[in-house]
Amino acid sequence: MIHHGDTEARSKLLHEELTERVIGAAIEVHRALGPGLLESAYEECLCHEFHLQGISFERQRPLPVEYKGVKLDCGYRLDLIVENKLILEKGGIVRKVL
Repeated sequence: MIHHGDTEARSKLLHEELTERVIGAAIEVHRALGPGLLESAYEECLCHEFHLQGISFERQRPLPVEYKGVKLDCGYRLDLIVENKLILEKGGIVRKVL
């Protein structure tokens, strides 16, 4: 049972709902395209599906590496950040709250 004052449980529920929406969008793209295309094609179509569904996202955000107190630009990029809450990387969703 979720109590209205339980913000942690509500936040978890919202993240689960967002995850379900993202998975649903990915399934929709895969149904439409089928297997065998380049990952870049799936990413582009998934972004279009997010746009159609009103899901906000950011593509290819740089991710610096911090080493001994210094931020280094090593060329890492996050594939997609959805609703500023979920990180999507090729191969799956990384469930991380930003």
